[in-house]
Amino acid sequence: MFKKRTNARAGNQIENSKGNQTKSTSITLKVLRERVTNMSDAEIIEHQFDNKSINIIYITTLIDKERLNEAVIEPLRRCTNKKIPDCISVSKITDISTLKEAEKKLMLGEILFFDIIEDQLYAVNLKDSTGRGIETSETETILYGAKDSFTENLEQNITLIRRRLPQTSLKSEEFTVGSQTETKVILMYIEGLTHPDFISIAREKIESIDYDQILDSSQLAEFMEDHKNSVFPQFQQTDRPDVCAHSLNAGKVTILVNNTPFALNAPISFFHLFQSPEDYINRWVVASFLRTLRYVSFMFSLLMIPLYVALTTHHYQMIPLQILFVLVDTRGQLPLTPFWEALIMLLTLEVIKEASLRMPTKSGQMLGVIGGIVIGQATVEAGFASQVLIVLVGISAIASFLAPNYLMSKATTLIQFAILILASFLGVMGIFMGIILLFVHLNALTSLKQPYLAPVAPFYGKDWLDLFIRGPLQWMKTRPEALHPLQRWRYNRRR
Repeated sequence: MFKKRTNARAGNQIENSKGNQTKSTSITLKVLRERVTNMSDAEIIEHQFDNKSINIIYITTLIDKERLNEAVIEPLRRCTNKKIPDCISVSKITDISTLKEAEKKLMLGEILFFDIIEDQLYAVNLKDSTGRGIETSETETILYGAKDSFTENLEQNITLIRRRLPQTSLKSEEFTVGSQTETKVILMYIEGLTHPDFISIAREKIESIDYDQILDSSQLAEFMEDHKNSVFPQFQQTDRPDVCAHSLNAGKVTILVNNTPFALNAPISFFHLFQSPEDYINRWVVASFLRTLRYVSFMFSLLMIPLYVALTTHHYQMIPLQILFVLVDTRGQLPLTPFWEALIMLLTLEVIKEASLRMPTKSGQMLGVIGGIVIGQATVEAGFASQVLIVLVGISAIASFLAPNYLMSKATTLIQFAILILASFLGVMGIFMGIILLFVHLNALTSLKQPYLAPVAPFYGKDWLDLFIRGPLQWMKTRPEALHPLQRWRYNRRR
């Protein structure tokens, strides 16, 4: 153990010495050539322009090669007796003073110019903008409303939000996380509306991340969450710019991560995970019905199977006589207890779900339908599960998909297994114990230091108009009190 610690210290000393050496190394053409050695997509081209000798260094897979000739080479060729910054006017030119800065610019898609006569290095941004176009969201599909969604291009995502909130008070702060990936992160908020505590907490959490790679917004959320061991998400992940615009206008902060189409909104509560973008597009009566249906489906997916196990194992006297005859008839020849019967069927269902997600689109849909029907029918005929349980498992599976947030549906599955175990040992008392523990856990959670059960605990009465139901927009005159917005009223005349 002590030997490993010694080696680690030695490795750190070597790494630090290399870092110090890199910082102190002067920028020369020889050093730049060494940095791009064994990189097949790196090119170093020497050009002679009248009395100037310039070496151009770039990574071919990161730059826009079509613009290289017209934006850089031709202006330098036509330019005489001028410095490089005076010759190139179509792009922003940056003076490079350190080797570390030159390496960073090179790997971010910029072109380096080394003027041998002046012994000066410049960088021009010709980053390749090739990427996926704006498409319809596949994770939060709606019938009416906006059809655009975020892409992997960070600048494009910021544009989609600014088009919906065209105001100078919409601020965006840039951070860099990941010592190896150097991923760009943007923190967005509305100045004068969002509470300063949310901004400072989010800023501190981003700056405190000390990890070598951040490749996705979900990884960033894991480092920023207040309770990392909870199954409930403490950030709302979305790829819809209209959802982010709505959250910003309510007083939240939005975090965008480069190379990922999913943004993070915070702080959120448990009830935000049941809200859909279509709630604010449908008529308020219809939207209220659908939102209530999601809460009821959530309880069904949690309690239906555990309640079946508890009644058939410990409290069969509570079952109506006619239903009891059906259960006795279907379970008379089954070799498994209700707990193992339910557990095997739920695990089989999860296997089918995951397999259908990992398969190609057309094959996945076929696998989900055929696999569920064939396996369910074969299980009943083989005598491993009752027909009643197959029906309950199907209803429970469909009900779990009503939650708009995918992470929430997965959390529901894990909680269902936990309550199922309690029901098998303690019956209905175990179910009540599981529900109590669930509420205790939810009450202990926070999102950006804000209560996870707000506006229920703590209680904010006016926020209930957009909680279990979605009231008319004309009635929602104030922003959510749980978010403590600096601008409370939504109407200009009220401010």
